[in-house]
Amino acid sequence: MKKKSSVYPVWIILTVTFVVIVLIFLLFFLFYFKTEKIAKGFEDEVFVVADSIEYEQLVGSLKSVFEKEISTPQPEKLFTLKRIDISQLEKNKRIKNLIIAASLNSGNSTSKYIEKVVDADELLKIKSDSNFISYKDDLWAQNQLVAIISAPTINQLTKKILIKSEDLLYAFQKKSDERLFSNLYNPATEQEDIEGKLLRDYGWIIYAQVDFKLVVNNPKEKFVLLKKSVESDFEQWISVYWIDNATPDYLTQDSIEIIRNRLTKKFYQTTDDSSYVFVAVNDFVLKEINFNGRYALFTQGLWELNIKGVGGPFVNYFFYDEKTQRIYMIDGSVYAPKYYKRNLIQQMDVTLQSFRTEAELSKERKEDLLDAVKD
Repeated sequence: MKKKSSVYPVWIILTVTFVVIVLIFLLFFLFYFKTEKIAKGFEDEVFVVADSIEYEQLVGSLKSVFEKEISTPQPEKLFTLKRIDISQLEKNKRIKNLIIAASLNSGNSTSKYIEKVVDADELLKIKSDSNFISYKDDLWAQNQLVAIISAPTINQLTKKILIKSEDLLYAFQKKSDERLFSNLYNPATEQEDIEGKLLRDYGWIIYAQVDFKLVVNNPKEKFVLLKKSVESDFEQWISVYWIDNATPDYLTQDSIEIIRNRLTKKFYQTTDDSSYVFVAVNDFVLKEINFNGRYALFTQGLWELNIKGVGGPFVNYFFYDEKTQRIYMIDGSVYAPKYYKRNLIQQMDVTLQSFRTEAELSKERKEDLLDAVKD
């Protein structure tokens, strides 16, 4: 009588081997690619982890950096600071905007935490480099920014905040813009028909959200206007104007005011043509920036209606594109008297930053947009 073979059938061996391989892969994936949760909180809030006594010494410098006021026309802050103790950090680790600040010689809990969370090279830079700030993207959550600001003494720390004020503000504004655009951009509701038409006819695109309508398309004036109107007391406008065969000599503040006022007088009128929009001269802030690799003048100001007590904020980019030899003016305006407008004008700003010339688009992107054109 033959004994039963102790060898398992081939199909069982293959099945077990497959399951083992899958389990090993899943464990590897979970270990190295942990799914992070999305950062939470308001875009305009910055949580500061600091000792209460040190915070009192730092808060003036931090407010001068983050709580700058913009006129909408009501004064609104760019960011609002909120202090939390190091003991509250664990339950607030997913906050979008976080700053951990302490002087190393204080010996408080925040200082000790910083020495643990930074590596040896960073700790050396904190001690020796008066300008060093550690920025950590996605440290505890996706789309999060954590800035670790420290120095040997509280006086050095205060000085560092003031010296690096522009870099600090830019870092948090840039991260906020990235988050906002990722929320705004939705391929399912993008109006590729409009974008493709602008690309075909004029050689540039700007992101067209689903609620925006192309209300002015004037090739003679080289002017395009998109408008979003939800209700009678809420409107947003995006405009693009360009000058062919131009030179960078146009890039002056006077040019911005003159050109914008000429365009708004003609195209931003009330329905009965009895009033028009112009720049409020007393609320006009201009700075030089880098716009997608180009030197540009960025303007933030207020617009007004010439015969009514009506107005709102606008943002404007004015730059020269060397490849096309064009001057571009792209502008975003908001009318929302019943609403908090800081976030609305940021949405306009982020949308303007989506502007691209044909040379900046991939071949596939151009083909997709041109294929979407309906007429």
